[in-house]
Amino acid sequence: MLFWILVAVLTAVVGAVLLYPLLRGAKEAGDCRSGEAEVYRDQLRELDRDLAGGLISAQEAGYARAEIGRRLIAVAKDEKAEAKSSVGGSYRLAQAFIIVILPAVGLCLYLANGDPGLPAQPLDARLEKPGNDLAISIVKIEQHLAKNPDDAKGWEVLAPIYFKTNRVGDAELAYRNVIRLLGPNGARLGDLGEVLVVKADGVVTAEARSVLQQSLALDAANPRTLFYLALALEQEGKEADAKTAFEALAKQSPPDAPWLAAVDEHIVKNGGQPMASANVNAPGNPTAQDVAAANALSSGDRQQMIRGMVDSLDAKLKEDPNNFEGWMRLIRSYAVLNDRDRAVDALKRGLAAFPADGGQGQQLLALAKELGLPTEVTQQ
Repeated sequence: MLFWILVAVLTAVVGAVLLYPLLRGAKEAGDCRSGEAEVYRDQLRELDRDLAGGLISAQEAGYARAEIGRRLIAVAKDEKAEAKSSVGGSYRLAQAFIIVILPAVGLCLYLANGDPGLPAQPLDARLEKPGNDLAISIVKIEQHLAKNPDDAKGWEVLAPIYFKTNRVGDAELAYRNVIRLLGPNGARLGDLGEVLVVKADGVVTAEARSVLQQSLALDAANPRTLFYLALALEQEGKEADAKTAFEALAKQSPPDAPWLAAVDEHIVKNGGQPMASANVNAPGNPTAQDVAAANALSSGDRQQMIRGMVDSLDAKLKEDPNNFEGWMRLIRSYAVLNDRDRAVDALKRGLAAFPADGGQGQQLLALAKELGLPTEVTQQ
């Protein structure tokens, strides 16, 4: 009962707030007309005084009185017309909408979508049983860490969640706390290095490179660390060194490694040949026969063949969009072909399959920034 009383009071207050400008407007219009009529009446009284004082003749007074009377009658007619039309028409329609229709629509929407009998859910109770609510789970862990800042396990759980939810600054702090409490190793330093790269919009900064080199010293075979260090060489303009680093990563990677498609693209970007033999079975990659055939063609025919391969990959992704490496390759391919519109469209479709709040979606956005594509796109 208390709930409905509050609803009624709030509805009345909102209705009064909305009605006030309408009522005030009607009153101001009436006051304006009333003031104009009073001016004409003053003129009639002034005319009588002038006539009595001999300032004007009776004939002139008659003409003036007739003109003022005509204007006074016109004002009176206007007042009556406004009272019937404006106030009685549009104002009353607006008042009826605010008083009757608006509350009725709001009530129907609430009864259809709301639940007045739902018990209150204070934050403390929700924190006790967060269920599948990720936001509540994060708050619960954060409250725990505020009281126990040296709980390494808590920071270790929270760090990747921050990163996947695009809270990059918080992720950096969390990974630094993990390293502080548990000590550095290749994986932890690699995680921190990746966060620093994402924080810099895909640029391998000096700080990120230093962290990644520390990671490499502890784990020389970490493919993620090798990739970002090769990317650093590419961003410095050292194409030959970058090509060598990417080729070394491709050679040591398993044939079905998901990162090989991106590595292959960087090899080509830095003047190398696609290392198709390193990943023959990866979806969307050219075969060894494709590479051989392309090398035998003229430049114009080779461009046409590349366009055909890109269109074929696009068609495959429309049938099976759950192919992250394929989207990375398609976006970069359209950018290399200077087909910006299709590159942006591919980015939108890729984000529809791999949303931006996930790790793979973040990689798609990082690639877009690297290629100079707009990242404020709508997922289809």
